[in-house]
Amino acid sequence: MRQYHLAAAMLLAAVLSGCGGGGAGSQAPKVQFTSQVSFGDSLSDVGSYAVSTITAYGGGGQYTINGTGKNWTELMAAQLGLPAPCAYKTGLNGSVFGVGVTIATHPGCTGYAQGGARITNPYGPGNVALGGANALLGQLTEPITTQIGYHGSFTGTEIVFVMAGANDIFIEANTPATAGANVVAAATDLVTSINDLTANQGAKYVVVVNVPDIANTPMAISQGAAAQGFFDQLVNAYNSTLHAGLANNANVLLVDAYTVNRDQINNPAAYGLTNVDTPACNLTAPTNPIGSSLMCNSSNVITGVAVDHYLFADGVHPTPYGYLLLARLVSKEMLIKGWL
Repeated sequence: MRQYHLAAAMLLAAVLSGCGGGGAGSQAPKVQFTSQVSFGDSLSDVGSYAVSTITAYGGGGQYTINGTGKNWTELMAAQLGLPAPCAYKTGLNGSVFGVGVTIATHPGCTGYAQGGARITNPYGPGNVALGGANALLGQLTEPITTQIGYHGSFTGTEIVFVMAGANDIFIEANTPATAGANVVAAATDLVTSINDLTANQGAKYVVVVNVPDIANTPMAISQGAAAQGFFDQLVNAYNSTLHAGLANNANVLLVDAYTVNRDQINNPAAYGLTNVDTPACNLTAPTNPIGSSLMCNSSNVITGVAVDHYLFADGVHPTPYGYLLLARLVSKEMLIKGWL
């Protein structure tokens, strides 16, 4: 893998010059994309829940260290010279954080990803229907199939990013007897939707990122070795199904975030990382009442943390540097594919 890092760095030296700084790269992509569309969950959410009850705590409404960088879809838009993505739907409907918040749609915005979203099931983490702390927050968690329906047809000149599946794994892990079958079913549903995008809805450039290494997140580590092993089993079942179903679709680029994420954890120094198992954010009340990077910013990280070299902002979500590493991986794969 170390030779891979060196080769990738050389390959991307020119095209990634704008990826970290917010500007477009110095070279025009081989494919002239006219717009960017993204479907997914919190890892791609550009501000679905950036509402007053969240931003009042200094958070920017994204799942990272807000205000210190961008998520991977924003970095990709900058790299491609496209407008910064915006959230198609915003709002919360929880009993505490949703009070007085309007749920609104924003025509022209094509960042459909929502924190907590699953593939077809509408009840993801943070949804009021799950009760408890979920009801306090009230994330919309509209599934990927619903997000795709909002967009409709494509012209064939868009770059489409899809990254989803982790929330199905989180939820299904609570019922071990059926978890494996349900996770495979979710992956199969996503395969069907993506193949339909290219076969019937006009999408010609679809980048699908698989589920990263959940087993080695701070959340999974805190649950012990047995839980880590089970998470890894579910992730591999999901990713295998995804790859088998999309491998022969010439309009789809599969990006293996899982393998690279695992290598980041095993060989952090090769990626400029100093910490890969501890959240950078202070997740305790009162500075962070929901214990999530959704309310994290530079003023409520752990004292003394060098956030630009931590991989995780909270139990599962990346720091801005972690998102930069993901954007670099996607850029590399698009370059190899001939799309960049």
